[in-house]
Amino acid sequence: MLTIETIRHRLWEADRRKVALALGAVGGVAAGVIGLLLAVIGPVYTVALLAGIALGVWMLTDLNGALYVMIAIIMLLPYGTLPFKIGLTPTFLDLAMGAALLVYLFQWMTGRRRRLTITPVHPAIVAFAIFACFSFVVGLQHAMFRSSDIRHFAELMLSIGFALIIVDVARDEETLRKLALVILVTGTMAAALAIFLYALPDATAERLLVSLSRIGYPDGGVIRYIEDNPALPERAIGTSVDPNSLGGMLVMVGSLAAPQLFARRPLLGRRWVAWVALGTLGVALLLTFSRGSMLAFAGAMAFIALLRYRRLLFVLVILGLLLMMLPPAQDFVAHLIEGFRAEDKATQMRFGEYKDALRLIGRYPIFGVGFTGTPDVDLYLGVSSVYLTILCNMGFAGLAVFLIAMAALFGYGLANAGRVRLHEGVEAIWLGFYAGLVGVGIVGMFDHYFFNLEFHHAETLFWLYVGLALASTRVAVRGGEP
Repeated sequence: MLTIETIRHRLWEADRRKVALALGAVGGVAAGVIGLLLAVIGPVYTVALLAGIALGVWMLTDLNGALYVMIAIIMLLPYGTLPFKIGLTPTFLDLAMGAALLVYLFQWMTGRRRRLTITPVHPAIVAFAIFACFSFVVGLQHAMFRSSDIRHFAELMLSIGFALIIVDVARDEETLRKLALVILVTGTMAAALAIFLYALPDATAERLLVSLSRIGYPDGGVIRYIEDNPALPERAIGTSVDPNSLGGMLVMVGSLAAPQLFARRPLLGRRWVAWVALGTLGVALLLTFSRGSMLAFAGAMAFIALLRYRRLLFVLVILGLLLMMLPPAQDFVAHLIEGFRAEDKATQMRFGEYKDALRLIGRYPIFGVGFTGTPDVDLYLGVSSVYLTILCNMGFAGLAVFLIAMAALFGYGLANAGRVRLHEGVEAIWLGFYAGLVGVGIVGMFDHYFFNLEFHHAETLFWLYVGLALASTRVAVRGGEP
C-alpha cells in the first residue's frame, strides 16, 4: 500500500535533479493555472476554488472531515452550487454528502469497518424510507416526473440514510461531542451573520447577498419583509434565503446550546461562551419574525427544563424580559398577536392552504398522491405543515409510519434517560438533540421545510439530529464503549 512514508523513501532514493525538475514543472503548471484563474474569474473566486479543492481532498481522506464540511454547508451556504454545470449543477451539500458517503462505503470495502452499529429504532426509519419510495413510485401514475423530481427525492433518501450512517460513525463520546460542537459553532456563526446582514442598510445587504448568485443564490429581491411588504419590519434571512427556514435551524441549534449553560462538561469550554452563543441565536431567531419558530423554541426549552434543568425556566424569563426591551420585540409581539387572531395575510393564506390540503387528503386518504404532482387540476401539492405535507404525499399510512418512527426514537431515548444522566460527557448534548427534535415537531405544525424536497438542507439537518439523538443514547447506554 502506498503511504506517505513510502513516498518519502522513494523520493529520498531518487535522482535529486529529476525530483527537482519534476517539482519545478508541477510548480510552474500550478502557477500558470492559478494565474489563468485570476485573470478569468478574479481573485475572490480563485481563492474560493482553491479552498474548495483543499476541502474536497480533506473530505475524501477523512470521513469526520466530510461530515464537518457537510454541517458547515447546511448552516452557512445551504443553497450554494457549483458556478458551472457538469451535466447538472450539484449543490455544495450534494457534493459534501456524496464525498462522505463515498468515504464511508470505501471504509467498508477496505475492511476498516466490519460491524454495522444499529439501534432498535433503525427498522422503523428504514420502513419509513421504503414507504416513501413506494409512495413516489405509486404517485407517478398521477403526474409525469421531471429530472428534478428524481434528484430531489434521491436527496431525501440520502438524508434519511445519513440518520443511520451517523449512528455507525458516532460510536464514541469524542466523535459525538465533536459533531455537536461543529453544529453549535457553525450554527452560531450563521446566527451572527444573519444579525450582521439585518443591521446593514437594505441596499448594502441586498448587494452582498446578490453577489452569491454566481453560486446558485437569487440574483434579486433577496431582502424579506413581513407579508413581503417593505413598509413592514424586515425579517432576518442570513444566507438561508427563507426567514422561516432560518428560524427552524436556529431552533435546533439553540436547543443544543441551552443545556450547555448547566452542563458539567460544556462543549464550548466555558459556560459564559454558551451564554454568548445562546444570546446570539436568540436575537437572530427574534429577528426572523418567525412565529412558529419562536413557539417551537419555547417548547424545546420547556422540554429541557421539565426533563432536567429546572433553572432554565428562570433563564428564559430573564432572556425574555431582556429581549422585550429590543425594538424588534415590540413588532414581533404585535405580529404574534395578529397571527393568533388570524388578522394578517400570511395566517389567512395558511388557512387557505390547510383547507385545500384537506380536500386532497379527503380524496386520496390512504396512500396520498406521491411527490410529483396531483391527478386533479383543482388540487395542488404545497401546504405549510410537515404533517399535512406527509398526508398529501404519503397518506395516513405514510404519516402513521413516520409517527411510529418518531415514537420509537423518543421511546428509546426516554427509556434510557437514567443511564444518560450517569454519562456527563453525553448528557447535555443528548438533551439538546432531543429538544431540537421537539422543536421540529412543533414548528412542523406551521411550516413544511423539514419535509419539503425543495429544502434539502433542512431535511438533512432534521435527519442528522435523528441520527445524533440515537447515537448519543447508544453511547450512554454502552458506557462509552464503541
